Amino acid sequence: MGADDIFAAAQLIVQARKQRAPLGALPPQLQPKDEAAGYEIQREVRWLLAEQAGDFAGYKIGCTSKVMQDYLGIPHPCSGGVFTSGIHESGVTLRTADFVRVGVECEIAVRLKHDLQPLDAPFTMERVVEAIGDCHAAIEIVDDRYVQWETLGAPTLVADDFFAAGCVLGPALPRADVADLAAVRGRAIVNGALVGEGTGADVLGHPVHALAWLANHLAAGGDGLEAGQLVLTGSLVKTIWLGAGDRVRMELDGLGVVEAAFV
Repeated sequence: MGADDIFAAAQLIVQARKQRAPLGALPPQLQPKDEAAGYEIQREVRWLLAEQAGDFAGYKIGCTSKVMQDYLGIPHPCSGGVFTSGIHESGVTLRTADFVRVGVECEIAVRLKHDLQPLDAPFTMERVVEAIGDCHAAIEIVDDRYVQWETLGAPTLVADDFFAAGCVLGPALPRADVADLAAVRGRAIVNGALVGEGTGADVLGHPVHALAWLANHLAAGGDGLEAGQLVLTGSLVKTIWLGAGDRVRMELDGLGVVEAAFV
């Protein structure tokens, strides 16, 4: 895609987001033909959203577990952006009216203490784990802001940050205080009922594998991860779609509890 088409596609995506209007298929000439083009549009979307969404704060990784790959029909990870305006502390109350169709996922989030820059690639699990500062129990907030996401294809979903709409974080725990992220068992509870559960090992075998995937993926495009950035490593459970009045609680053994209410 040429620069003009990338910009035009990003403008349509950002306009739909600002208006909370479901996004349909982009005009044929503006549709990304592959995920590489989708990520080019995503980077342009990031710049266009800066005034509304705040500073760029990190990344979410989607499709890192079999349950999510099967649900979305995409057999590999994809990433999207996280912005400061979408990051909340546990106990927050959010309005469903601020989303098109809001959903939540149970996640392990990490915050980096060291950069992972492209000149240092390729990255192994052993290298990226040393870059992790803190870990959090997290609720990823996702938004089905599409007329019918099943028909859009991964490149367009990538262009629109792959459903990303923010997160709710539990208290930070130093990485050294968490014995093994792969062994963390997570439970998703909505209105007091258990609706899903999984373990860190469901995320590409280990959440740190997901972080390594992201670092290498970004490095391939000349980008890197920076100290202080947040990374949501992927859902342990299938997406849970919510309605007004729902209360969400994610329990992650060894990481703690994170809660949010939707009105």
